[in-house]
Amino acid sequence: MNKPFLLRPSAKDYLWGGSRLNDDFAKEIEVSPLAETWECSTHPEGPSFVASGEFQGMSLKDVLRLHPDFIGAHPTASYELCKNGELPILIKFIDAKKNLSVQVHPTDDYARVNEKGQLGKTEMWYVLDAGKEAELIYGLRHATEKEVIKKAIEKGTVEKLLQKVKIKKDDLFFIEAGTIHAIGAGALIAEIQENSNLTYRMYDYDRLDKNGEKRELHIAKALDVANLCSAPEPRQPLRILKYKQGVASELLCRCKYFEVYRMLVNTERRQVVEYRADEMSFRVLLCVNGCGTISFAGGNGREHINVYKGDCIFVPADSVTLLLHGQLQFLDVRS
Repeated sequence: MNKPFLLRPSAKDYLWGGSRLNDDFAKEIEVSPLAETWECSTHPEGPSFVASGEFQGMSLKDVLRLHPDFIGAHPTASYELCKNGELPILIKFIDAKKNLSVQVHPTDDYARVNEKGQLGKTEMWYVLDAGKEAELIYGLRHATEKEVIKKAIEKGTVEKLLQKVKIKKDDLFFIEAGTIHAIGAGALIAEIQENSNLTYRMYDYDRLDKNGEKRELHIAKALDVANLCSAPEPRQPLRILKYKQGVASELLCRCKYFEVYRMLVNTERRQVVEYRADEMSFRVLLCVNGCGTISFAGGNGREHINVYKGDCIFVPADSVTLLLHGQLQFLDVRS
């Protein structure tokens, strides 16, 4: 039976991280700073693990190797990964206590040729919270030549060339491969991306890591893949909530790599909301607020998963029918 299961993330201690993933989401991860949690991941640099049900303790990748049918039949742009237990996507929480480096990600075509067949990285950010002065970098203010950017990086003046955008809670941004970007201090983000960890740093504010060393920059590769045209100021898309009894949902993002919906569950007493994944694709439910339960038919009667803010649930393709109950806000992600 294709039953859902809870995931446990891997953690990253990048120097710009804070403590909110523990404070806000009760992760109880002994890492400081805690910059990222890779909530749903089959990437070797940060796998997630099953935390409930019959596969508890196994890596998600090992489960999907045993049960490739859990992934589904949808021919996504990176479907070839799925043949070895790899998912085409990766889902994270990000706590930016300090500014992230100014960076750019390659396209799939560039990565396959120059990075031993890896995927590029297109991503989406959903802002869970943001300080009053929080902002992000999104592309260039004006079209700029490579040499001009290179000299500005050397002089430490490259920030003058970058477009900065104020952000607030509930904003969303689509970051296509090739877009120069950075998350600014004070932002708490849910990120949905291709299954890749390829990042080319252009500029890192001359910071020192825990060993007293400057982090590596990848200026030549970054300028090879960066879109050097002026970037239009990102505008928030029109979002339409569709209501049914006990639940409302809206499409946040659809691209060739993933679809992301926001789902608001608000049930009373014995009321439940039915949910299932079809045979085309797995689903991932990332709980970004609230608490409740997911129940479903098991081998010995009904089974339950208690769900809290910060939890991540993997729902196999062609799943059993789930009954959702409580006050919950999910990001509903599918390939």
